[in-house]
Amino acid sequence: MNRFSVAAMVESFRELFPKEASIAVSDVHRFLYYEPSKYVDLKIKPGDEIDENTVTFKALAVRQKTSEHINSNVFGTPYYGTSDPIIDAGGTAGCVTAILPSKQLRFLSTFLTIQKDHCWVPVPYEEMMFLEAQNRKTWIQSERGIGTHKFTLSEIELYLPDDSFIRCHRSYIVNVNYISEIQPDSHSTFLLIMKDRTKIPVSQTYASQFRKFLSF
Repeated sequence: MNRFSVAAMVESFRELFPKEASIAVSDVHRFLYYEPSKYVDLKIKPGDEIDENTVTFKALAVRQKTSEHINSNVFGTPYYGTSDPIIDAGGTAGCVTAILPSKQLRFLSTFLTIQKDHCWVPVPYEEMMFLEAQNRKTWIQSERGIGTHKFTLSEIELYLPDDSFIRCHRSYIVNVNYISEIQPDSHSTFLLIMKDRTKIPVSQTYASQFRKFLSF
């Protein structure tokens, strides 16, 4: 990919990233594209080699989505990064990395505080069944009831534990521990029956990643 095609690709799915995020795209050796945000800037330049201490390098090494807090020793600025490898024809072609300011780690730790009726309720991650983007709000269904959160679905996704939460649709993230059944919905997609009997679609965009995550 040349710089212009990468820029067009980033622009096409920019809304999937939090507005606070800087975006870096690389091949397996070097950064190809970098778009800084006003909240954090690592001063990456196209052509810079990927340092082995970056979250990008680590994601490429394990060939799976990786999220980690990186201290200031690498770029001079601490950051929280989530990197997702680009897999092409069975091989790793590169990586897309969302870079957030490390101070955001204060906002989300092991729970979300949702607004329910006229109060706020702290909900541990393990009690969250699924998250849904609807009518410009993020709704969280949990064992403590349903409520909303001020962050977008994509912003919350960066902080959810990778071993139990997965994006299955543009509008849904599910906790796999609350999936009761996975039913075929077409040749390449699925329908999830959650333990509360809610039906959630797995879109074609996420079907392959979903199957890989659950090993079926």
